[in-house]
Amino acid sequence: MPKSVSRPSQPKLADRLAGTFQRFVAIEAASAILLLLATALALVWANSPWQASYERFWNTPIGVRFGDGSFTLSLLHAVNDGLMALFFFVVGMEIKHEVVRGQLSTRERAMLPVFGAAGGMLVPALLYLLFHAKGPAAPGWGIPMATDIAFAVAALAVLGSRVPSGLRVFLLALAIVDDLGAVTVIAAFYTNGLSLPALAAAALGLVIVWSMQRAGVRSYPLYWIAGVACWAATLASGVHATVAGVALGLLTPANSLGSEDGLAAPPPLEVLTSKLHGFVAFIVMPVFALANAGVRIDASALADPLAVHVTLAVGLGLLVGKPLGITLFAHLAVRLRIAVLPSGVGWGAIAGAGVLAGIGFTMALFITVLAFDDARLASASKIGILAASVAATLGGLALLARTLPRAAPPPE
Repeated sequence: MPKSVSRPSQPKLADRLAGTFQRFVAIEAASAILLLLATALALVWANSPWQASYERFWNTPIGVRFGDGSFTLSLLHAVNDGLMALFFFVVGMEIKHEVVRGQLSTRERAMLPVFGAAGGMLVPALLYLLFHAKGPAAPGWGIPMATDIAFAVAALAVLGSRVPSGLRVFLLALAIVDDLGAVTVIAAFYTNGLSLPALAAAALGLVIVWSMQRAGVRSYPLYWIAGVACWAATLASGVHATVAGVALGLLTPANSLGSEDGLAAPPPLEVLTSKLHGFVAFIVMPVFALANAGVRIDASALADPLAVHVTLAVGLGLLVGKPLGITLFAHLAVRLRIAVLPSGVGWGAIAGAGVLAGIGFTMALFITVLAFDDARLASASKIGILAASVAATLGGLALLARTLPRAAPPPE
């Protein structure tokens, strides 16, 4: 009688999700090191005798020709409109994962980070507008709304086992909701000169992707072709092309599209996040930092009152507005009895996490590029972002070090 062949057991969903969360945190923390190095290199390059080569390099035109037609972007725009679309695609998938199976999947779990993120976006924007309600600097109100997941998670990891898991999850979920808010702001307020035919073509591309999923199409190359076409149409429409990345990420199925050899195929959301997260964290984000963090710092910038006010507005928005808004709105959610504090997490820890959320960096730099055509104001904003992010890191860690319980000494 032939022996039955046992198939390897599939990991339980809970174990798989826990492993996904741990990998996510580890990748984000490691990515922060490369981001720091890329930022330092950009600053040194932009303030060196070879400063002109920095601007010349990133303004290098690249593209393709089709007979008499051509498609050309500067290297800087290729990074900001192309590579960053991939970053936002991963962001969209992370948001969907949290909504479907993660910390935003139930009202009880979602309300605290959702309220905190809402306050962390609203208060910094209002604080910025106190400085610049009108005038050429007014479009920068969206800059201090953003949180950089990689740096925030990496900073929290410095405290090791002292950090309750509930606080780590709160900060991660808050940053993800914050990303969704930033994308919404980009789509609604940083869009110029809409082309309705191109916008309709982009929408059609999303419908085609959705229809392919409904039909059970499992060929990843076909989805990539449809996705690139949707991105190109969005780029031509006047809506920032990265919005297409988020939309495609949110459309990525969280359940398997079929089976392979009698075994359930892993969901595309899990497959693509696993394959792309490392590439985005270790390649896309450092390249973005290298291309955008190279601000020239000189005395003439401090002599311009408008530029100084932009620096102050961005810095205070991130360093003061973020923790104030997050703590107040989280407290409101608890007082209204629609949310509860995570186990082992007090208000001091929530405030400390709010300070760490003031590390704007990647998203704040990105919105700066969209908000300001004036290089002088863009540079002033970048100075505010960099200074506030350093201060938020040090201040958040100092507050959490005083608030969180001491780690138990190792057994002898």
